[in-house]
Amino acid sequence: MDEKKARKLLAEAELIHSEATVQEALTQVAGRIRGQLADKNPLVLCVMTGGVIFCGQLLPKLDFPLDFDYLHATRYGPETQGGKISWRMAPWTSVKGRSVLVVDDILDEGVTLAAVKESLTRLGAAEVLLAVFTDKLNGKAKPISADFVGLTVPDRFVFGYGMDVDGAWRNLPAIYAMKED
Repeated sequence: MDEKKARKLLAEAELIHSEATVQEALTQVAGRIRGQLADKNPLVLCVMTGGVIFCGQLLPKLDFPLDFDYLHATRYGPETQGGKISWRMAPWTSVKGRSVLVVDDILDEGVTLAAVKESLTRLGAAEVLLAVFTDKLNGKAKPISADFVGLTVPDRFVFGYGMDVDGAWRNLPAIYAMKED
């Protein structure tokens, strides 16, 4: 997306969650994660690329021993059935016997995260917990739910705080929704 189009899109977008709201939710979710994982030396896996902002700001708030790695998984395409995923990059760190926390930007339909959780469980993780910064209220039955959620967002195209629109605006500190026609 060119700069002019990106700036116009942002100017017309609706603010859904301000930077202050985002930061307060980040603090809250970090507290819930600390309460559940502080004594487990978990492996934290960031889902590329959307989870980078959330994970990068979350990690300094987790004041307990942990290991960190990342993964990049995507669905093959619209013809995929059964939650099969394509691993662009599997984690380098073994999950066998570990408490694993998967960190991502949004739980939309949940198919990819469900497949990631199933794969990590199959690889021997003792437990797999999911932390998403946003959970989209889309009214659809999702194959999975997140263990930790920062904020909910409406069933609209949202961007900012890790979520992009045509590659732009992942870097915004707040969350916006595209203008509705």
